[in-house]
Amino acid sequence: MHAFVAAGASFLLAVLWFDLMFDVQTRRNAEEPLPADVLASISAYYRRVTTDARPMSTLIPLVMLATLIAIVLEIANGDGPGWIAWASLALATSAIGLAMARTVRNARRLGGASDPPAVQTRLARSIYRDHQYCFAAMLLLAGLQLTLALVPRIP
Repeated sequence: MHAFVAAGASFLLAVLWFDLMFDVQTRRNAEEPLPADVLASISAYYRRVTTDARPMSTLIPLVMLATLIAIVLEIANGDGPGWIAWASLALATSAIGLAMARTVRNARRLGGASDPPAVQTRLARSIYRDHQYCFAAMLLLAGLQLTLALVPRIP
């Protein structure tokens, strides 16, 4: 189960890496609002990945769900140290919950590019912060799970 959870977290890390490649433009520009070309770049990306990519974009929530289920099964089966399984659940739930409750909604709205530049800037900066947290949480989750998958158990 640990390898499955690590694989799910690693897939989500890869998705977040691509998101962050666009999000980082908000950090490079302190202007308020962000320059039009920066907003256009970020907005076009989020339009592609949240709207235009269907049905392929449904894979991401499926991996999120499968990862959570695998962690719950680890807990139910007593697979590995309990603190790691519970920490994994907390990390996954917080990152996935944030993404589903706020980040995806903001990305869809930013992808629509219908708000004034000041609002688009606020959305882009919020998405960037959310993705930084989610990346850190998934990195820790993958590290915990890979440790359990690769380190042989001591009898």
